[in-house]
Amino acid sequence: MTLRTVFAFLIGALAIQTSPPPASDSVTYASKAGPGRGRHIVLLTGDEEYRSEEGLPMLAKILSQRHGFTSTVLFSLDPDGTINPKNTHSLSNPAALDTADAIVMLLRFRNWSDQDMARFEKLLLSGKPIVALRTSTHAFNGFPKGSRWESWNYNNEGGFGKRVLGETWLTHWGRHKIEATRGVIEPAQQNNPLLRGVSNLFGESDVYEAYPSPDATILVRGVVLKGLTSDSEPADYKKPRSTDKVEQGVNDPSMPIVWTRTNKNPNGTTNRIFTTTMGAATDLENEALRRLLVNAVYWGLGLDVPQKADVTYVDEYKPSFYGFDGFRKGLHPSDFELGKKVPGEPLPRPTSK
Repeated sequence: MTLRTVFAFLIGALAIQTSPPPASDSVTYASKAGPGRGRHIVLLTGDEEYRSEEGLPMLAKILSQRHGFTSTVLFSLDPDGTINPKNTHSLSNPAALDTADAIVMLLRFRNWSDQDMARFEKLLLSGKPIVALRTSTHAFNGFPKGSRWESWNYNNEGGFGKRVLGETWLTHWGRHKIEATRGVIEPAQQNNPLLRGVSNLFGESDVYEAYPSPDATILVRGVVLKGLTSDSEPADYKKPRSTDKVEQGVNDPSMPIVWTRTNKNPNGTTNRIFTTTMGAATDLENEALRRLLVNAVYWGLGLDVPQKADVTYVDEYKPSFYGFDGFRKGLHPSDFELGKKVPGEPLPRPTSK
């Protein structure tokens, strides 16, 4: 062995020893071949109720293994590295936002540090597309008066949700944990590329009251059902709107549950915004909803939407039913790596009455 060979070997060994280890506070799925190759999708989990920490890793695996997008999932963590959706201050591996080409988010009442919020704001101002699920309409809250981020609070004229997504949190329109949602495509949007291959849209989570901004395009409305199964009959009672207290039938008309809009930033950039008030981990068992979300990523990035995107699971998926404090305790981001079965038992569905 020559001196040059020995020297090269030592340099290589030193490089291996000093290379940073893979991030243990997030999980990244390397891309396979596909139209998304070379694009990085960052998925933000962080809600106390709808099990985004279970649903979004499953979606990220589909995006990476079926469509070629490198996908990174970030979590809310406790100091010991375990996943705790109730830790509203935590965003793991926020540096991943710096290389994101698009984000998929399911957040609720987060109040991150100034540094993490600044990273998110930079991404927004760069004009990157956003795919927002369920409680993302009220993604941020708890910033004190005078904070740089005070205007992001959901109850500050609608905050981030109203300003960027087109709507904030108002109320549950359907009865929570009692009345599920059937999606009905707006007749004028039947040929919208976002809806390619989307039919029989259903979710066990209830319809939110929502009135997207006038510049939004409503794609799907949500029929309030009398039960939690897809074959339940439409509900037929009336209730007052939270906005003007006028009473109307809950399905007359049905509330919007999917819409798009273009968000114009003060620096002149624009974001393609896709929002759905569906998105609980159990909702994502619905093939049509998974396909709609994959379509939204393609659309947001300006890529051709597949005629029927492959959204088959990559690994076993048995999600928890939604509910506060219903998350599986003691999990780490590494538990969601490819090929792994998620430990613990999911929160069960309520017993049918």
